[in-house]
Amino acid sequence: MSSSIMVTGTAGFIGFHTALALLKKGKTVIGVDNLNPYYSVKLKEDRLRLLQAYPNFHFHKVDLSDQEAMARIWQSHAPILQVIHLGAQAGVRFSLVDPFPYITSNIMGFMVILELCRHQPNFQHLVYASTSSVYGTNKEIPFREDQRVDSPMSLYAATKRSNELMAQSYHHLYALPVTGLRFFTVYGPWGRPDMSAFKFMKAMLAGEPIDIYNHGKMARDYTYIDDIVAGILGALIHPPKSTKDQLHPIYNLGNNHSESLMDFIETLEKELNITAMKNFLPLQDGDVPATAADISAAARDFGYSPSTRISEGVARLVAWYKEYNELQ
Repeated sequence: MSSSIMVTGTAGFIGFHTALALLKKGKTVIGVDNLNPYYSVKLKEDRLRLLQAYPNFHFHKVDLSDQEAMARIWQSHAPILQVIHLGAQAGVRFSLVDPFPYITSNIMGFMVILELCRHQPNFQHLVYASTSSVYGTNKEIPFREDQRVDSPMSLYAATKRSNELMAQSYHHLYALPVTGLRFFTVYGPWGRPDMSAFKFMKAMLAGEPIDIYNHGKMARDYTYIDDIVAGILGALIHPPKSTKDQLHPIYNLGNNHSESLMDFIETLEKELNITAMKNFLPLQDGDVPATAADISAAARDFGYSPSTRISEGVARLVAWYKEYNELQ
């Protein structure tokens, strides 16, 4: 009997692209998402519509924290021997507004996934999404996986660090083959409307000013979605050895090159042929001035090699944004 791959958060930005890549490879994908209204449900449905064109895609609208529903889905598609867990309540700033969904989705949801995986005979690999936000107040750039991550600056970051600790306990107790991936500022087509690039484009095209925090003195390791997906799939086929006395692997997935926020905005201006009106503001609560990823471990262990330059990635993003919103 052939096995299926479960991808959680398949209506989300990274989950959609990951599921699509697997479907194109002929894999059977079990998609799970609760389609919550944190941002446009229509956008999520449009993503799903593309995935549902593949006969090897099976979608279930369910909340990850619903233990009984998740168990039924798991049994109906058995055996599920690989899981890519990307479903979570996203957004650093929203966690300051409404913290409770972060506990339900990011903590309880992950707990359900861990339990399903550990009870599955011959389970092969759980790959889950963490975030660069776990580095918090760390001042040493670039961020390395062996640095301390005990000073999160938002509840979102705290829940993701909690996921890493939960995964470690299951790796130790049950020899669960599990790998964590810390994503760095992922962008690209089909991205979330609450992400800065989309806020900038929307405001610029409407002739409105854009808010620029920390007075523009920001830098991010902007990572194009195709490179992130390549890293996820690379990690998936390289499960760790199931030894209880070792830490489970956690990898940075970034672009290996930090860009200033002002340079990113300038690239957007060039692609849109619009000079943005700029509203400079102080640093926001929960935000950090700079991120940069040391990706040498991922490069060594599964050949991670991001190749999309910021100019190329932004051009693709703008082209998709105009097409999707019928602005051509």
